[in-house]
Amino acid sequence: MKTIPISKVEFGADVEAKVLEVLRSGVIAQGPVVAELERNFAEMLGVRNVVAVNNGTTSLFAALQVLELKEGDEVITSPFTFVATINAILNSGATVRFADISETDFNLRPELIRGLVNSATRVLLPVHLYGQAADMGAISGIAADAGLEILEDAAQAHMATFEGRKVGTWGTGSFSLYATKNLTSGEGGLISTNSDELADKLRVLRNQGMRQRYQYEIAGNNFRMTDLQAAVCVPQLSKYSEVVASRRRNAEFLSEALGRVTWLKTPKEVQGRQHVWHQYTLLVDRDAPVSRDVLSEILTEAGVGSGFYYPKVVFDYECYLRDPRVVQDHVPVAFDVASRCISIPVHQGLTREDLVHIVNTISGVK
Repeated sequence: MKTIPISKVEFGADVEAKVLEVLRSGVIAQGPVVAELERNFAEMLGVRNVVAVNNGTTSLFAALQVLELKEGDEVITSPFTFVATINAILNSGATVRFADISETDFNLRPELIRGLVNSATRVLLPVHLYGQAADMGAISGIAADAGLEILEDAAQAHMATFEGRKVGTWGTGSFSLYATKNLTSGEGGLISTNSDELADKLRVLRNQGMRQRYQYEIAGNNFRMTDLQAAVCVPQLSKYSEVVASRRRNAEFLSEALGRVTWLKTPKEVQGRQHVWHQYTLLVDRDAPVSRDVLSEILTEAGVGSGFYYPKVVFDYECYLRDPRVVQDHVPVAFDVASRCISIPVHQGLTREDLVHIVNTISGVK
């Protein structure tokens, strides 16, 4: 039986040629192809600077590190996210606070962010989950009123927009190039900023604190991306609009068909935002004929991949529950969504036959 994976990674001859070009050049560490990736992504995003690093978690941590957070400073973020978000905050030395999310877009509710802001708050860290922007109009307003920094976790949301403006341009942006992302280099991260000063600090930080060889300015790290990694991603940029268009068509097909299933809630593209559909995530009603877990088993038996992104609220693990820097704020919607969410394939590798099979499998559940 054919298997339809939850994600699919395929590369064309253009990627193979670019990687071979790097191999033959002899420059495989950070070099001109990393710089090419930075320039091209910055142009697509519409920002002055993009700094490439070795992975998406690093992009969050490095962006926080140059803000020079101190013990007692607080960062407000989402409780419904991948663990990298919380790990980066903890590694920066700050305390994590959580505002609850909306069931409509799975993103932070701005009015609940405002209620958490206090004298210790330094950074607002919205997560643009599954490829849809958070309410950056309201969030940026809160940040401006309170004099706070914005760091956008756009790991899943390359080129998603809020009212025509791309994510990663409202403050400092953090993007992942992990293997399953819409744009990938296997591992890799990108930091976007319109601040030349911040970009300069990030470039020094990622290079062991050196601006020039053996001239150390700060205690830095090796956060460098390699030219081999960059070579995988660079050719994808010119075709990215086609990738998003394909994912949008697939999402529209799924929503139209699965919208007739009364015990499911399909994801929505909020008006004024452009979703890039990194994931297509359903919510299974509590009175559905099957649970979320049983639905996953049915899909597996039918050869359809699925995933729980995410099975628990991010702080609901023993290692975080006992950490005094992780504040267990009241987030009932996040707990509820985590217990009912299931993601199904939406990637550009799906055929019409695949989509019909996915829909028929779910629709046939009684």
